[in-house]
Amino acid sequence: MKSLATLTFATALLFAPLSVQAEQAVKYGNIEIHYNAMPTDELAPAVAKNYNIERSRNRALLTISVLNKNKLGVVEPVAAELQAYAINLNEQRVDIPMREIREGAAVYYLGELRVSPPDTLKFTVVATLANEKRNFKAEFTRPFFR
Repeated sequence: MKSLATLTFATALLFAPLSVQAEQAVKYGNIEIHYNAMPTDELAPAVAKNYNIERSRNRALLTISVLNKNKLGVVEPVAAELQAYAINLNEQRVDIPMREIREGAAVYYLGELRVSPPDTLKFTVVATLANEKRNFKAEFTRPFFR
């Protein structure tokens, strides 16, 4: 039962729609990087506690999932080495340490950072896969309001 709850949480984090944004993923052939950023006070208290995430309007949660379409056309999560950072409207950069979460077949990454709403952050994530010779980059912008 916990696996189902975890999968539901991961799916909700990675694919939570923002009404003004299109699909939150970049694709490089068979590789996809799915991303989301949200204020941590939007997390349910039980979920935040389970993942040791501090709930606050002054904290953001970055979620990343890297997927690979196999030879059969099935998309599977894959492990990656991630480097992530955000730049605010004042051009201040903050590196975002990412932690890997593995639950069953799911592999995803969580990172937390401080935000000072109102602000807009430009996120950059670079993923390196073990069997790939190149890096894969995702860049996106996310506003944070009070």
